[in-house]
Amino acid sequence: MKKRFFNLFILMTVLTLLFSVSLFAQDEPVAVTADQGMKFDESPQIGGFEAFTRSIVGSGFVDLFIDGGFAMWPILILLVWGLAVIIYKIIALSYAKISINALLDKLIPLLKEKKYQEAANICGKTKGPVAAVIHAGLLKADQGVGAVEKAMESAGTIEMAFLERGFVDLSTVINLAPMLGFFGTLVGMIQAFDAIAKAGEVDPTIVASGINVALITSAAGLAVAIPVQFFNNYFLGNVDGLVLDMQRGSEKVVETLIEN
Repeated sequence: MKKRFFNLFILMTVLTLLFSVSLFAQDEPVAVTADQGMKFDESPQIGGFEAFTRSIVGSGFVDLFIDGGFAMWPILILLVWGLAVIIYKIIALSYAKISINALLDKLIPLLKEKKYQEAANICGKTKGPVAAVIHAGLLKADQGVGAVEKAMESAGTIEMAFLERGFVDLSTVINLAPMLGFFGTLVGMIQAFDAIAKAGEVDPTIVASGINVALITSAAGLAVAIPVQFFNNYFLGNVDGLVLDMQRGSEKVVETLIEN
C-alpha cells in the first residue's frame, strides 16, 4: 500500500509537469493588425501558460529560465521530482512519528498483567512503525520471548525499508542538478568562444550571451541541489530518531516479558 501510494504520487507529479511543459511549448507568436496592412510584431506575444507562470513565480525567474537554454528543462524536471519526494517524505514521517513514552505507558501495565491481546490491539490501532514493530512481537507473545524478538526483528526490517524510501530519489536530484548546471556552463562557454571565433575579435557584447547561459545554469543547478540536500539530511535525522524509538520500544517490551 505504501509503495503504491509513493509511486502514484510521483507519477501524478511527473504527469503534471509534462502537461505544463506541453502547454508552455504551444505558446507561439501571433499576428497583430496595423493601420497599414497585416504585419507580425517583432516581439512574441506571451501565451496563456507563460503569463500564468510569470504571475506565480515572477517574470524575472521566467526570463532567467528562458535565457538559460535547454539545460534548464532537465533541471526543472529534477526540481519537480525533488519537491514531490520531499512532500511525500514530510507526510510519511509526520504519520510515522508518535510519542513512544505515551505508548509504553499504555502497554507496560497490560504486559505485566499478561493481557497480551489487549496490548496488541492498542498497537494495531496506533499509527507508525514503532507500534507496528511492537504489534508484530505481541502477536507471538504466547510462543515465548524468542519468537517475540524474531517477529520484531523481521517487522523492523520491513519498516526500515519503508522509512528509507525516497532517499535514493533525493540523492539522484542532489547529484544530477549540479552536474546538469555544469553541463549548461560548458555549453554557454562553447557558445561564447564560437561567437568570438566568428567575430574575429573579443567584444564583451559578443560573449555576454554565452556567459549568461553558463552562469544561469550553474546557479540553477546549485539552487535545486542545496535545499534538497538540506531536506535529505533533515529526513535522515527523523529516520534515525524513529529507529531509536523502535529499538527502545522493542527492548522495553522484551524486558517486561522476561520479567513476567
